[in-house]
Amino acid sequence: MKIPYLSFEKTNQEIEEEINAAFKETFQSAWYILGEKVKTFEKEYAQYSSTQYCIGVANGLDALILSLKALDVKEGDEIIVPSNTYIATWLAVSYLGAIPVPVEPNLATYNIDPNQIEEKITLKTKGIIPVHLYGQACEMDAIMAIASKYNLWVLEDNAQAQAAYYNGKMTGSFGNANATSFYPGKNLGALGDAGAITTNSNELDQKIRVLRNYGSEKKYYNQVKGFNSRLDELQAAFLSVKLKRLQQWTAERKALAAVYHKKLKNIPELILPVTAALADHVYHIFLVRTQKRDALISFLNENNIGTLVHYPIPPHLQEAYKELNYKKGDFPLAEEIAETALSLPLYPGLSEEQLNFICEKIKLFFESN
Repeated sequence: MKIPYLSFEKTNQEIEEEINAAFKETFQSAWYILGEKVKTFEKEYAQYSSTQYCIGVANGLDALILSLKALDVKEGDEIIVPSNTYIATWLAVSYLGAIPVPVEPNLATYNIDPNQIEEKITLKTKGIIPVHLYGQACEMDAIMAIASKYNLWVLEDNAQAQAAYYNGKMTGSFGNANATSFYPGKNLGALGDAGAITTNSNELDQKIRVLRNYGSEKKYYNQVKGFNSRLDELQAAFLSVKLKRLQQWTAERKALAAVYHKKLKNIPELILPVTAALADHVYHIFLVRTQKRDALISFLNENNIGTLVHYPIPPHLQEAYKELNYKKGDFPLAEEIAETALSLPLYPGLSEEQLNFICEKIKLFFESN
């Protein structure tokens, strides 16, 4: 049996007919940028996210950058970010000349720890970027309370938690602005790069729409120095097809995760995901931790089971951020996660037989090691 870390086979089969129809319709319309397909998807995704507005952009990183630009982030501003996240969260801050200020996670949930945020706030702090990491909603009530107390904005990075909620409210609807990615591997993925921003602010909606289109509302009339970052018609059409199935696919992910929890819970050396009170987890990634991570990877590879490491080097130790002069030991929780984390296969279409095979091999590894 060969089990890849990720497969689109089942989901692609489910939607192939509709995807082909969406392509044909878009192709024949002869309108490929900022047309009716983008407008339709923006309306659908805003409604799904329980927000008033959605602005489609080229990718998730641009969604973060344009949001920060619209929030008037300036050079030298300090922005609270997680110490353990994909580097895109930090990069967006850096592109505006601002300074990412890392805060360690709750080691149980891997999300930014609200109890550690206040000590990092200074007179230069302008906002907080909580990342709903691996598919679990951050503890947004506490984060929003801190933001309100210090008059800070909040920009949610919702790239990994589409369809999740906290205390009954959708992720991507808490912040002043909320950025997401539709990279193909996301729970709601396009067939190429794509992203979006959700917001309840009419002002931010208008600013971002201008920024994404060269700083122009009317062709050839440029109000500000903008960007070329537009969700294209084809990807919008494909996303509309997939959005209709997001709830079904999310339920499948949760069911698979429940099997992992049941079958792996009695392995003392294996730390399973923990979900915070009031939080939802949509399992973009099923991440486990063990001190024997590298040996487990090799064993699973030998048994034709694919895995990934999210993420082997935390942002503060990346060469790209050497100017911040962080060193090993500065953010020990982020480093511990990077050194012990392993992502197991989990996607709609992973069969019960495959899941049982993975769990049996993991049990065998720990029994033998």
